[in-house]
Amino acid sequence: MTGDLAGVAGLLYEFGLLKRYKRTGWLVAGVRDPESIADHSFRTAVIASMIAKLEGGDPERAAFMSLFHDTQETRITDIPYIGKRYLKAASNEEVTADQTRGLPGQVAEMVGDAVREYEEKASLEAVCARDADKLECLIQAVEYREQGNQNVQPWIDSSLAALRTVTGKRLADEVLRTGTLEWIEPVINGD
Repeated sequence: MTGDLAGVAGLLYEFGLLKRYKRTGWLVAGVRDPESIADHSFRTAVIASMIAKLEGGDPERAAFMSLFHDTQETRITDIPYIGKRYLKAASNEEVTADQTRGLPGQVAEMVGDAVREYEEKASLEAVCARDADKLECLIQAVEYREQGNQNVQPWIDSSLAALRTVTGKRLADEVLRTGTLEWIEPVINGD
């Protein structure tokens, strides 16, 4: 058991890199201090749970897949779309299999199944999780735009185009209609 847990501990340290690795697309857009991959994954999981619930799916499963959707970037980094045109990275399923090799079988299976389901869009929850990934990118772009970064429109446009669920599309419309701090007014006013 100790040997098995040593592998789990190692993977936890590896996943900790996601707190330090920045989302590189934002660097291309001129954002000086972009969000980390872990920052992105956290809000993606929250969004996935909400979309799944509103779409009639399992919010916990959608959030769970979202937590693992970018964990492969500890090994291949966050390759921006412009770079993907020239580079051939291993599939997320292949990277995950390498990351979980030597772990207790039930842990490796749990992580591998989540990544596989997400990548194959094999369930409503996977589609919701993928929409959450795009919606989180859109929200982040709107926040960066409000902070003065004017080169984010391509991220907004590509995120909108990728949304598949009715809820994801409706949430995107609402995000684009609403200012990033409008939520605070009722709180301050005691409403």
